[in-house]
Amino acid sequence: MHKVAIIVAGGKGERMGVSTPKQFLELAGKPILMHTLEKFKQAVPSIEIILALPENQIDFWEELFHKYQYAKVRHQIVKGGQTRFHSVQNALNLVKENSIIAIHDGVRPLVNEETIKRCFAVAEEKGNAIPVVDVVDSIRHYSKQNGKNEAVSRSCYRIVQTPQCFTSELILKAYEQAYDRLFTDDATVVEKLGETINLVEGNRENIKITTTEDLVIAEVFMKT
Repeated sequence: MHKVAIIVAGGKGERMGVSTPKQFLELAGKPILMHTLEKFKQAVPSIEIILALPENQIDFWEELFHKYQYAKVRHQIVKGGQTRFHSVQNALNLVKENSIIAIHDGVRPLVNEETIKRCFAVAEEKGNAIPVVDVVDSIRHYSKQNGKNEAVSRSCYRIVQTPQCFTSELILKAYEQAYDRLFTDDATVVEKLGETINLVEGNRENIKITTTEDLVIAEVFMKT
């Protein structure tokens, strides 16, 4: 089945204290976002890639793209929306055929090919798939209402990653719903339809780069 990757990149770099949007920062010699696009092309050479960017960042990205010509990966660009939800909506409007659609954070350049292929395969079989990893730290439940906290079993929880994959029929239907601030990722949008979400194994180094510390960690992962 035809495969599509929607890459959502709307970061501003504020938590890093820099003016350059984080997806454009250099990692191991090229922009973070370029690494991300390349991972999907390597995993699925025939993949269609749609990149959602804030309108005021499109020209800057195109300049970077031409600068790093040796690593070109063909893709369409769509204007991002007010929220991640609306950016994904805009990108979905470009999907023209029955597909398996992966939705991925642009600042997760360390996703490996095995995770990408696993998510696509399970989504094609079962309708959807999202990658997760085990919680390794002790965790506690904290109540904002009364300030109380208690230990909970980490074995009952998973850390969610991307790409989150869905059949086009399912994800297009899900994104016809009105925006809800409780939509934290694409799985929560689909779950509101009453769908069961299928969990698959992710890769632990598939971190979301949001801070300077994350960038340092990503550099280390790149060298190993």
